[in-house]
Amino acid sequence: MKRTEGFPAEKIGWVLRRLKKQVSNLSVPYLEHMVRKDRSPFRVLVSCILSLRTQDKTTSEASERLFSLAETPEDLALLPVKEIEKAIYPVGFYRVKARNLRKIAREIVTNYNGTVPDSIEELLKLDGVGRKTANLVVTLGWNRPGICVDTHVHRITNRWGYVKTKTPEETEFALREKLPRRYWKEINGLLVAFGQGICKPVSPLCSRCCIYEYCQRIGVKKSR
Repeated sequence: MKRTEGFPAEKIGWVLRRLKKQVSNLSVPYLEHMVRKDRSPFRVLVSCILSLRTQDKTTSEASERLFSLAETPEDLALLPVKEIEKAIYPVGFYRVKARNLRKIAREIVTNYNGTVPDSIEELLKLDGVGRKTANLVVTLGWNRPGICVDTHVHRITNRWGYVKTKTPEETEFALREKLPRRYWKEINGLLVAFGQGICKPVSPLCSRCCIYEYCQRIGVKKSR
């Protein structure tokens, strides 16, 4: 199939709707699945921290073990670090995350009356919280506008030619300027599923891509 010259930015809504149909049968990220049952900012915050450099299945199991011990920031603030470590093992960097989680819980209890902050600026003040986590808490936990950019969103939007950026943080701000606001909250879950199932980092499944004709395939050296 012949591709267009340049990604048609004016068709981004159509592109995302088409992708939504394609990924409807693919696995959604754990956090997206979780908030369908419980849109809790605390659960989103904790699970997102656990998910960093960790596979979804491991994140899911570790999150449920920890939430069985601590349902609130107050509960988590009182748990010994060793107990948190035991609950979340084997997530990546579990010892560091255990210390950060208890510190974050104590900061929330002390500085925010036990309520997870609802703004990116305040969330970034919490130890160990970066822009990806802050945006996920705002969008999934508080159901407010934000753009969570992980490696999938960064890679795919650059591969399309929709943005031209070097880091996920640059991509977030480029999308804030370019992407219509109504698509902000959904783009992460959509492109994570698409990136895991079709638009893989190495040798993407271009033969199965529903928007192949619009993708500029920037940086793609081999595909299937």
